[in-house]
Amino acid sequence: MGISNVQIHDEESVQNVGPSKITIVYQRFGNPALPPVFMIMGAGAQMINWPEGFCVELARHDLHPIRFDNRDAGLSTHFSDAPVPDFPAIQAGDFSTISYTLSDMAADVVGLMDALGYDSVHLVGASMGGMIAQTIAIEYPNRVRSLISMMSTTGDSSVGQPDYSVLANLGSPPYDDRQAYINWQIKSRKAIGSPKYPLDEKATAQIAGLAWDRDHDPLGMMRQAVAVIKSGDRTEKLRYIDIPTLVIHGESDKMIDISGGRATAAAIPNAELVTFEGMGHDLPRQLWPEFAIRIANLIHRAEHLFCGGKRNR
Repeated sequence: MGISNVQIHDEESVQNVGPSKITIVYQRFGNPALPPVFMIMGAGAQMINWPEGFCVELARHDLHPIRFDNRDAGLSTHFSDAPVPDFPAIQAGDFSTISYTLSDMAADVVGLMDALGYDSVHLVGASMGGMIAQTIAIEYPNRVRSLISMMSTTGDSSVGQPDYSVLANLGSPPYDDRQAYINWQIKSRKAIGSPKYPLDEKATAQIAGLAWDRDHDPLGMMRQAVAVIKSGDRTEKLRYIDIPTLVIHGESDKMIDISGGRATAAAIPNAELVTFEGMGHDLPRQLWPEFAIRIANLIHRAEHLFCGGKRNR
């Protein structure tokens, strides 16, 4: 199937989603009759950070990807009235300025499943999105057919730590000037991206500009980041996940060290771990075909098990 044969649907929104009754904006790719694949992005990232071309690549493998904005990102509901996260207090163990956890974000995703009429879906999560996907698989096991956790970790503080020297050199993103924000995004992607695969600066600038136009809420990213902190270590709970699982991680990831991916795969029974030399904390275009093949193979295998009645839902 060529790219011209994949339908890229318009963005849509649905209201009163999940226990928090939020609005979620989402976009479908390809044939809705094919296996549904919910694409969950990371902290501070919007659904457009799942490259359109990658979503089309997945659709070409007889899947139906659905990307969406998490709470506090993009065009979905922002918790603007929530307290500003107090990082020093949080690091000291005072979580009173944390408004929600990954469990709340997981409930949002399950609410989106309900709104779109899905009893269960396949989950692909990147970075914090992988943590949310893991949380859904833990807390709502009957709603998940397969799990793909990309460049993510378990919540165990001894694994998956960032290279703080790289992050310190970046500084905070500027939220008061569109071009400065775009420039910072390019600088950031170069720092944490894939040394083996040169950054497409033009594409990065286009996505960064679109992200700015859709939403540039600095506190949204902060609220998501502290939700990760409060949610803690999932390792023991991951041991009870009983669905086909694929863990993908870059061997040169400066944002979430590869030890996080290895720990995730070690914790989930029978999980497959695939690592890529020279891949950092991004989705290099050159790897889209292999990502898509591996994800599709896992999902179609899971569909066979699901439709064969091995997992009763």
